[in-house]
Amino acid sequence: MAKKGSKPRDKLIMFVFAFMLFYMQQCRCSELELLLSMKASMKDPLGSLHDWIPSQSFCHWNGVICDELSHVAKIELSGKNLSGKISESVFNLPHVESIDLSNNQLSGEIPSNFSSCLALRFLNLSNNNFTGPLPQGSRIPLLETLDLSNNMISGKIPENIGLFSSLKVLDFGGNVLIGSIPKSIANISNLEFLTLASNQLIGEIPGELGLMKKLKLIYLGYNNFSGGIPKEIGELTSLYHLDLVYNNLTGEIPSSIGNLTNLKYLFLYINKLTGPIPRSLFNLKKLVSLDLSDNFLSGEIPELISQLQNLEVLQLFANNFTGRIPNALTSLPHIQVLQLWSNKLSGEIPKDLGKYNNLTILDLSTNNLTGKIPESICYSGHLFKLILFSNSLQGEIPVSLSHCKSLQRVRLQNNQLSGELAVEFTKLPLVYFLDISGNNLFGSISERKWDMPALQMLNLARNKFFGTLPNSFGTKNLENLVLSENGFSGNIPRSFGQFSELMELKLRSNKLSGEIPDELSSCKKLVTLDLSQNQLSGQIPMSLSEMPVLSLLDLSMNELSGEIPPNLGKVESLVLVNISHNHFHGILPSTGAFLAINSSAVVGNQLCGGRGDEITSGLPPCKAAKRSSIWWFFLTCLLGILVLLVFSALVVVFIQRRRELKLKKVESTQDGNWDIQFFDSKASKSITLNDILSSEISNTQIFVKKFNHVKLNIPKSFWTDIQELGNVRHPNVVKLIAACKSEKCGILVYEYVEGKDWSEAIGVMNWERRQKVAIGIARALKYLHFSCSPSIVVGDLSPRKVFIDGKDEAHLRLSLPTIFTSSKGFSSSAYVGPEYKGISEKSDIYGFGLLLIELLTGKNPADAEFGLHENVVDWARYCYSECHLETWVDPAMKSDAVNNQNKMVEMMNVALQCTASEATSRPCASDVAKTLDSFVRSNSCGLGLKRCSSV
Repeated sequence: MAKKGSKPRDKLIMFVFAFMLFYMQQCRCSELELLLSMKASMKDPLGSLHDWIPSQSFCHWNGVICDELSHVAKIELSGKNLSGKISESVFNLPHVESIDLSNNQLSGEIPSNFSSCLALRFLNLSNNNFTGPLPQGSRIPLLETLDLSNNMISGKIPENIGLFSSLKVLDFGGNVLIGSIPKSIANISNLEFLTLASNQLIGEIPGELGLMKKLKLIYLGYNNFSGGIPKEIGELTSLYHLDLVYNNLTGEIPSSIGNLTNLKYLFLYINKLTGPIPRSLFNLKKLVSLDLSDNFLSGEIPELISQLQNLEVLQLFANNFTGRIPNALTSLPHIQVLQLWSNKLSGEIPKDLGKYNNLTILDLSTNNLTGKIPESICYSGHLFKLILFSNSLQGEIPVSLSHCKSLQRVRLQNNQLSGELAVEFTKLPLVYFLDISGNNLFGSISERKWDMPALQMLNLARNKFFGTLPNSFGTKNLENLVLSENGFSGNIPRSFGQFSELMELKLRSNKLSGEIPDELSSCKKLVTLDLSQNQLSGQIPMSLSEMPVLSLLDLSMNELSGEIPPNLGKVESLVLVNISHNHFHGILPSTGAFLAINSSAVVGNQLCGGRGDEITSGLPPCKAAKRSSIWWFFLTCLLGILVLLVFSALVVVFIQRRRELKLKKVESTQDGNWDIQFFDSKASKSITLNDILSSEISNTQIFVKKFNHVKLNIPKSFWTDIQELGNVRHPNVVKLIAACKSEKCGILVYEYVEGKDWSEAIGVMNWERRQKVAIGIARALKYLHFSCSPSIVVGDLSPRKVFIDGKDEAHLRLSLPTIFTSSKGFSSSAYVGPEYKGISEKSDIYGFGLLLIELLTGKNPADAEFGLHENVVDWARYCYSECHLETWVDPAMKSDAVNNQNKMVEMMNVALQCTASEATSRPCASDVAKTLDSFVRSNSCGLGLKRCSSV
């Protein structure tokens, strides 16, 4: 009986087994089709999907992970350089639990069937180019991680966002979202990590966030939130990271924040917060990093800060704090970064500061501090940045600093420091920037050995040093040497000619004597040479005419004599010359910088303005020497009438020649009459208007830029303004050799640069080459803003203005900024800055910051479909703050990032300072150039610090 009864049961089992096999086979066929559909929608330049073929089980495909039943459980294709759109088929996979397509180049909208993937637990589509709106909230019961950060997703956060009730991680940062945070977000009661940073969100931060008790991280920085910090945040006792930076938050910091006893990171910088630091904040004993800088906070820094024994970073700079620096800071054993600059602090620096700390960066500059610099300040042995300038500090530089071998950047200028430099102070091995100017320091600096191999910038100006100048400073990297306003005597050492990297040499207001050494001409990178107000004698060396980039030359108030070398006027880069109050005689050159020299720059000599057609403004014409012979006197009188007639004719010819050299009127079949101005004598002889109009030049290569009068606002001062550009000579600026203008249009004619434009060159460059490009542009801006008088503004510092030659040297192509602005003086370019106050030096710095962002990330304002350049900046700020280098560095440089991470992060720091929304917060070109030069050539600090000190 048992055997007979078992037969139906066996048949049932076999039927069920066969059905399951059939179902699984059908399901597997369906999954195979869905995966192949997904592949078909993407481009795969790296061949990551090469094994996605039907003949092979998809469980063995690259990036596909199956469960024990051979269903697709995970898709992991992060960082494969995939492009194209994401297919709806991926969300139809019935068993998939995890999808990671981050760090690719995928675009288009996120598919609308996103919510049909009911088994999904993890979705990461970050760091792509997705656009369109966010997916609507829906009940995906198992979804715990939703990361859509660093795309170009737009629109508002859906009101039904709370339907994602199972989420633990929600990251929408680095997009272009608008509107406010929906209150329904509080329904996501399990959420632990919330990131909405780097968008364009507005309104108040909802107090309903206080209902989300499991939150551990809140990052809402780089938006436009207003109102106060909600006191309800104080109810989130699990929170360890709170970041609300770069918004418009007002009011006081709520005292309820002291309830966040697990908080380790509190970042509130760059808001409009007022009032004192709440005393309850010092209950946060787990705090590691506290940054309240760039607000309007006031009051004193309380001694209660001693309770923050785990604190490593304290940044309170750019506020209105008063009173003394609390002694309690000396008891914080882990503090590494202490930045209190630009406040109203007074009193002495705590005498034990550094003794029990682990200081690496200390910046107390621009306060009202008095007393001495503590001996203990470098006891940690790790201090590399010491910034104390613009206070009223007194006494000697501590001897202990002479043994602080970790120091790299030292700025003690504009205090009341006195005494001599310790012997070991001039032997610090890592210092690349040393500025102790504007003090009362004294003594001889040549009687000690200088051994500072990293030194690039040395400023000892406005002290009381005396004696001869040292022959060496123990470095081959010196770029800026400023020793002005001291009591130095003796000769200028000939060995200064060995400073091959020197760009600035200022020895003004000393007692130097002897001749100017010929060897200075070996400094081929020298831009500024100021030897004024000394006792130098002899002649100007002919070799100064061979310096290729010399822009400013000041030899005034010396005892120099002889004639001015004629070739000095042929130095194309020379813009400003001052030779006043010497003993020069003879003819002043009538070329180059001498052509329109101000009379105040030549007064106090025995110079004349040339003969005949060489008369120079401000000086009388040169007269012929008196003849003692009576015969010669009568002969001269006899010829007087003839000479007068000839002279009259010559005057007419002279005026006509000057006009031809400076401004010619030429008729052409194209657009009628043209005015043409040459700025290069060689070009004026070899190039005709027809050549320019046809852009075909024999034996000469030029680049022609045409602009239309109707479409562009051509200023009345066109020829005056263009003359300034024509005088610019710098190795990183394309030479303007001519300008033409008719009634309908104008043409700028440039020297041809052999190479590629920005867009062609940058994509194939490695990190080292990109660094060189960045430094070249920075040096050009420094020259234009500081060495030209008046300063020259690029106006639209965009990639199309940059050309890169075969040696990776960048060349800026200048044009009149007003040509590229509207009739109201505003520019529509994404590279001009958001302040809407017309072009300026600060708008140039903004454009340079955008170029740095593109150098680092490969992204530019045009990548945003909405054309909002602020989105690129916000995205960069978000990436930088997150500190995940691999997520934002240009994929072409990822192999370089392994050994250059700190330098890349440091350059991004510079880029973000340059693109500050407030123009006054941006650095000047000089500081940018120095900073880029210094960190590229020196060891990076190794901390990856994200905030800049007062530099």
